Amino acid sequence: MVDVYMTRMYELMIILYAASTFAYFIDFIYNNRKAKQFAFWLLAIVWILQTIFLFIQMIVTGRFPVLSITEGLYFYAWVLVTLSLFVQKFLKIEFIVFFTNILGFIAIVIHTFAPNRMATNVMADQLVSELLFIHITMAILSYGAFTLSFIFSILYLIQYDLLKRKKWGKTLLRIQDLSKLEHLAFILSVIGLPLLLFSLILGIQWAYLKIPNMTWFDSKVLGSFIVIIVYCIYLFVKMRKEMYGKNLALFNVASFLIVLINFFLFGRLSSFHDWNN
Repeated sequence: MVDVYMTRMYELMIILYAASTFAYFIDFIYNNRKAKQFAFWLLAIVWILQTIFLFIQMIVTGRFPVLSITEGLYFYAWVLVTLSLFVQKFLKIEFIVFFTNILGFIAIVIHTFAPNRMATNVMADQLVSELLFIHITMAILSYGAFTLSFIFSILYLIQYDLLKRKKWGKTLLRIQDLSKLEHLAFILSVIGLPLLLFSLILGIQWAYLKIPNMTWFDSKVLGSFIVIIVYCIYLFVKMRKEMYGKNLALFNVASFLIVLINFFLFGRLSSFHDWNN
């Protein structure tokens, strides 16, 4: 029973860590002070939980837990969180906390779902199943955000065409103005990108645990990395104002087509992306 409670606390810690990193990402894009403060307090809760688990592990093992790779990863994640809190509170250095948290999140996921850390086979199977569930849920949520972003870009192109051809009428009035459509498409891409990144991190860990000879060159893995890179470019050119208007909307539409290719084509070609494994 104690192991079950500990497992649930670990899962809660990962969820809070993901939420904190997501809030830092919002601050990274929008320079949002409220998002930064919310992320800081979530990260502080993560640090408290990590510290408690670290002391429990020290009591159980009777030593400082750094003598194995998984123990070292946990301590590494704890150090990253500690430094992140220190940097934000005292040094006030922008952006470094967001990128540090991504590395810390990867480390804590690997540690939490490492096979040799799980007490029983039943618990191991349960954790791996829950890992898969979270991976799929985050992936679907990211696809949903990208889909809505795509729809707003399509509406942008329709509205742009109507205005260019001076087709005044009810259709024109019912569609939002161009700047709002572009902004909404951008916001949804901002939401979808970190969700897909978290999903990819969890999915790779699941594949490592469940699939023999897991390869980084699997079509689904490569396709997901391509999607992330494409949307990073989309956000970058939008933030730097190197692309805007019709061209930006077309770029977003093309990005979503890559999402569809990754989901339908690369998913079929993948050697391990079968949720029934």
